Amino acid sequence: MSTIRDSLSGSYYDKSDHDFSDYNQNASSFLSGLNINTSTSATSPFSVSDYAMLRNGSYKKLVKAYYAKQKAENAAAGKDSHAKLTSMASNAGTLTKAAQNLMKDSLWQKKQKTTKNEETGEETVTEEYDWDSISKAVKSFVDSYNRTLDGAAESNTKDVLRSATWMIKTTEVNEDLLNKVGISIGANNKLEVDEDKLKSSDIKTLKTLFAGYNSFASKMSDKGRAITNAAARGGGTYNSQGRYSDALSSLLPSTVDKKE
Repeated sequence: MSTIRDSLSGSYYDKSDHDFSDYNQNASSFLSGLNINTSTSATSPFSVSDYAMLRNGSYKKLVKAYYAKQKAENAAAGKDSHAKLTSMASNAGTLTKAAQNLMKDSLWQKKQKTTKNEETGEETVTEEYDWDSISKAVKSFVDSYNRTLDGAAESNTKDVLRSATWMIKTTEVNEDLLNKVGISIGANNKLEVDEDKLKSSDIKTLKTLFAGYNSFASKMSDKGRAITNAAARGGGTYNSQGRYSDALSSLLPSTVDKKE
């Protein structure tokens, strides 16, 4: 079983202790302010009882003071609020998922379709692409892309802005191919879909854009993950009630220690 000390040091993650993320840098600064040693040394004075006191509210006044100071410093520095960072992380996570759905091999394989002649009763089996599923996946991706850019446009977090700018430039590089499948760049760099043109477009062009590694979808998936990570790094650790807030870290993949 993992220890409290290991969780706080960031060596690994254990749900039985708490959802501490590698990105919760504010936790270290807060705990150091309480003179708590978070090292893995056997002589560390931080014990399970200390951790229980922190969790049950014994340090609530200190936490509230810390939170108020942090909030004031963030506002003065023009930093993003926790709510804004959480929203950005969520939107970017949805973009990553939508892009990965577009990259699935099954989406780009022909499906058997059976049609029946109502007059003769004869059935005919053909193989066709599932254009309804393809269109749905593309529109979901476009919606997620646009929401991610909307959130990033209001951000003051440098790494979020950097990733969003990269997304826009990469989209511009692929503009000709996107136009061929009914996707255009509109106002504020948002994408727009012509569904009729999409469903009549060349399947090879669609696969070039969305299927497989190093495709346009693959690159957007990576940047969606980068924005989620950047938002998590900028997120706060404790809320005004003195409770640990893991809204951002829960959006990130974690390594769970399963040792007994």
